[in-house]
Amino acid sequence: MGLIITVIIGLIAGAVAHRVLNSRGGFLGSLVVGLVGALIGGELASLLDLNVTGGILDRLIIAVLGAILFLFIWKKMFK
Repeated sequence: MGLIITVIIGLIAGAVAHRVLNSRGGFLGSLVVGLVGALIGGELASLLDLNVTGGILDRLIIAVLGAILFLFIWKKMFK
């Protein structure tokens, strides 16, 4: 069940990141951006010692912020 929730959160985070930064990405692109963003966001939250309870909403917010950061950097590097 945890893997399914992670994939859904990754898809949502990737789709939001694509929407915020006005970029194009399909199903697979949104999934990859969201999952990488979740990893980046989780590491940043750990480094900043944020008190995250691990709920679905917390995971979604961290994944969205990480996905936006990842996509922003990706666009700057390869544009």
